[in-house]
Amino acid sequence: MHFTTKFTTLAFAVIAAMVAQTAANPAPVASTVSTDEFLKWLDTTDADITYVGKPINGSVPRAAADIMVTYCTKRTQNVCGGTCTVYNGGSTCISAPGTACFSATGNVGFCDHGGCSGSCNQLSSCGTRLDNGFCSTPGTSSIIVQA
Repeated sequence: MHFTTKFTTLAFAVIAAMVAQTAANPAPVASTVSTDEFLKWLDTTDADITYVGKPINGSVPRAAADIMVTYCTKRTQNVCGGTCTVYNGGSTCISAPGTACFSATGNVGFCDHGGCSGSCNQLSSCGTRLDNGFCSTPGTSSIIVQA
């Protein structure tokens, strides 16, 4: 009986420690990236990039409401790349068939059908986070930007 009491106490202590550790270190939640992080990725990536929307450069000031989105065709482990498109601008529905992963400076939505329809989710609820603030989104066909 004495062994059972010690075992129960030890098991309870181990479970309590595990719960406390989980509460202290919650799983990371996908979120937007800062403009600086976004621009740093653009400066350092070797992805094949096409730009659409407003120009992104230091001589043209960005509107405060503009959102930048990079959406790409390939994911290799935790890296998003391949052929990527960068959008800079206001509210719109982006046609993005074949998107495997993306990143944005605002909480945009992504849908499995064109025209921003079908089953849609938000970047903030990304299930699989990748390096540099990207989210794995296989099956994405369109992206909703609400500036």
